[in-house]
Amino acid sequence: MSSKNSQLSALIETALVAAFAMALSYIPDFASWFTPSFGAVPVVLFALRRGPKYGTLAGLIWGLLHFILGKVWYLALSQVIIEYIITFISMGLAGFLSAPFQNALSKDNKGRALIYSTIGATLAVFVRYFWHYVAGFIFWGSYAPKGMSPYLYSLSVNGTAGLLTLVFVILALAIIIPTQGKIFLVKK
Repeated sequence: MSSKNSQLSALIETALVAAFAMALSYIPDFASWFTPSFGAVPVVLFALRRGPKYGTLAGLIWGLLHFILGKVWYLALSQVIIEYIITFISMGLAGFLSAPFQNALSKDNKGRALIYSTIGATLAVFVRYFWHYVAGFIFWGSYAPKGMSPYLYSLSVNGTAGLLTLVFVILALAIIIPTQGKIFLVKK
């Protein structure tokens, strides 16, 4: 495959993954703000397949789709930049582990591949929810129950959502890597 075709293929995958992540964002919240981000699953998987460049681009597109589809909770411009640009781009950070992850997969070392993918997923989810936590106490702290610290409120809401998101991503990795690990290896 030529370089231009390879890049076009990667860009098409990027757009499809972002759209799929957005579609998963429409799964009804079962616990309000405590609900995991199901869209994180395809973006992290994609970042592990294509690396941080395309992973962060998929995250950015996913974040921007929230504006187009009217799913933005706006309090201030800085809050929107943090919660819909920076946090969604963060999901592509898993791609920084794509080289050792794919190397382990190419050697059929699925255990090591699972370790690298889990580290990548943890990095991405931690950074995303760190920024949600920061936005939480700065912008949403006034919504904390009476007598509760805005820091504790943000930690409880974002920590729970982040932990549940990470559990779903790791579960997906634990199912896909042993059975379909080759899908992460891109022919160049």
